[in-house]
Amino acid sequence: MKMVWLSILIVSSLLLIGILLRNKLSWGWLKGFALHMVIAAGLLYLVNELAIVEGLHIPLNPITISTAVVLGVPGVLMLAGVQLFIV
Repeated sequence: MKMVWLSILIVSSLLLIGILLRNKLSWGWLKGFALHMVIAAGLLYLVNELAIVEGLHIPLNPITISTAVVLGVPGVLMLAGVQLFIV
């Protein structure tokens, strides 16, 4: 059963990539998303390396980077607040 789900995932991923590469409008979207992802990862890295606040360390993982990509700088501030006050 796992092989069936894995094959469905692979086939659907390949079809999605094919559609995105064939459509001209999707290139701008992919470039924008990649740019936001790089900026978000860089901003999270700077927050960790500069150590402006003692004890603040936001891990670089897909969840934190996607939060920063979707929400931008306020998302990074939210992650810092969650890290300081909740975790």
